[in-house]
Amino acid sequence: MAVVPYKDKAEGKKEQVAEMFNNISARYDFLNHFLSLGIDILWRKKAIRLLKDIHPKQILDVATGTGDFAIEALSLNPTKVTGIDISSGMLEVGREKMKKKGHDGRIEMLLGDSENLPFDSNHFDAITVGFGVRNFEHLEKGLSEMNRVLRPGGKTAVLEFSKPKRFPIKQIYNFYFLNILPTIGKLVSKDSSAYTYLPESVNAFPEGDDFVKIYQKCGYKNITVHPLFFGIASIYLGEK
Repeated sequence: MAVVPYKDKAEGKKEQVAEMFNNISARYDFLNHFLSLGIDILWRKKAIRLLKDIHPKQILDVATGTGDFAIEALSLNPTKVTGIDISSGMLEVGREKMKKKGHDGRIEMLLGDSENLPFDSNHFDAITVGFGVRNFEHLEKGLSEMNRVLRPGGKTAVLEFSKPKRFPIKQIYNFYFLNILPTIGKLVSKDSSAYTYLPESVNAFPEGDDFVKIYQKCGYKNITVHPLFFGIASIYLGEK
């Protein structure tokens, strides 16, 4: 059974995730960096460095949200970065951010679904997705669609939360994720479900070797896994 933000609603996961991000979009950037202590910024930088060797000119950022990963991708000096997301609220915040930073000429923010990408096959040199694949309603469909629009030899970098295994990081992480994070998230975002859904979705996500098997099944090869910060998150780098 799919983990959803609003258990009392009949809509599917995709619709609920879009609604959730619309609800928290105004406070998302603040909460994201505050709750991660800014470490998420370093993780994105590392993921982008892993794509440097292919010198990508056309980059797609799936589940782009407000565009932090898309902005980081500019360090690769691409011709264009395209961000796509199912939340109009997040995109609205992202577009304002691009204008303020002067990036709106190089970064395009589009409303769209990761499971039905509106792009030609073999179009992008690189694809990024940060903390988004666990929100896919159909994980394999989303990953396969990303593979379709990636050119042969192109690479996809998936940044996602993991579950640390070592004492005491595991215990600290679980306490923070299950107690501190939902409480602060609820107070600041005014959406009690959004930051309860986060640990639930992380717990249900097929991390590590399980994700690698799914990644391979969806057409990726030469997969490498890069654990981050004692296993709190991981970068899954795959090639088409």
